[in-house]
Amino acid sequence: MCGIVGFIGKKNAKEVLLEGLEKLEYRGYDSAGIALKSPTGVLVAKEKGRIADLRSEVPADAFGEMGIGHTRWATHGKPSHANAHPHQSKSGRYTMVHNGVIENYSLLTDQYLADASFESDTDTEVIVLLIEMFANQGMTTKEAFTKTLSLLHGSYAICLIDNQDNENALRSEK
Repeated sequence: MCGIVGFIGKKNAKEVLLEGLEKLEYRGYDSAGIALKSPTGVLVAKEKGRIADLRSEVPADAFGEMGIGHTRWATHGKPSHANAHPHQSKSGRYTMVHNGVIENYSLLTDQYLADASFESDTDTEVIVLLIEMFANQGMTTKEAFTKTLSLLHGSYAICLIDNQDNENALRSEK
């Protein structure tokens, strides 16, 4: 079973996220990752295997006052670095973690993302690419997020970081 950790505050999110993920290890997982939002951008570190493996991938000086983390148990795509969360949109504007299963991800891919190139084999990447597609059509992040959620069939918990918005993170679950 997967797990999500999120943090928004005045201290460095790195240790909060890593320690939070360690507390979720008992649930079982095959990969893990974190994303840290700083004024200079979003750092993503992810790794197949244990949290200890992930820790070695996170730079010692990594910093962010906002972040999301995830432990993944493969449902779509084999356990791999590419399939580990977080996933990012093509431009890097959006970074996302997702628990659950999107039953209609293949249909959404065919209907909206037929020309998109994918970095992973996950249903999660479909979500973040849809959000960016709708934002590129003129929707606000909140509108793009809400529109994407309205299309999803399945169960989910999602945390999303918008690299262009320093104030807010979006989250939802169904």
